[in-house]
Amino acid sequence: MTKYKNCQSCAMPLKKDPNGGGTNADGSKSSMYCSKCYENGQFINPDWTASDMQKFVKNKLKEMGFPGFIAGFFTMGIPKLKRWKQ
Repeated sequence: MTKYKNCQSCAMPLKKDPNGGGTNADGSKSSMYCSKCYENGQFINPDWTASDMQKFVKNKLKEMGFPGFIAGFFTMGIPKLKRWKQ
């Protein structure tokens, strides 16, 4: 199984996830998604698009004190993550 460094939905570094990752339907830890995006084998915001996720993450980063252009830079890769590449 592939071990990802970042959540394949929001791009958060998985090692920064306070819960150590999201949970699969069987209760095991997801090696692909963080606990903010994935719970009990389902996405927390199933109807979001990659663009919705980018806006959300950009706003979160700004709240954390990142300048807007840095927040924008960090969210550029979100559409290339596994969740959005269907």
